[in-house]
Amino acid sequence: MKKTKIILCDDDLGILDVLDLILEMEGFDIVKVSDSTLLMNLLATENPDLLILDLWMPVLSGYDIMKMLRSQEIKADLPILVLSASRNEEQAAIQAGATQFMSKPFNIDELVKTVKQILAKS
Repeated sequence: MKKTKIILCDDDLGILDVLDLILEMEGFDIVKVSDSTLLMNLLATENPDLLILDLWMPVLSGYDIMKMLRSQEIKADLPILVLSASRNEEQAAIQAGATQFMSKPFNIDELVKTVKQILAKS
């Protein structure tokens, strides 16, 4: 049976490692990337079921990435969970194409619950 694949994109390596550990323990196949400029190619080759994306990254922001994804027919429906240290970005993130928004620091149990809910809907 195919494992559910999640791509994690965050320029904070500590966040990437924590998310990787938590979600792998939940049985998900995890691919992580800290350089947002590599994400679009990775999305094409890995074909994930969910993208967990930081908003504020150097070069390509989460907003830039969502704009590109939502304009492509192939990836327009990919669920995106946005994580951001800025609590007042939720509305803008949803308008840009996020499926769901969570602020950092996040509660681990709440994160896992949210990931499972998003995947159940898609």
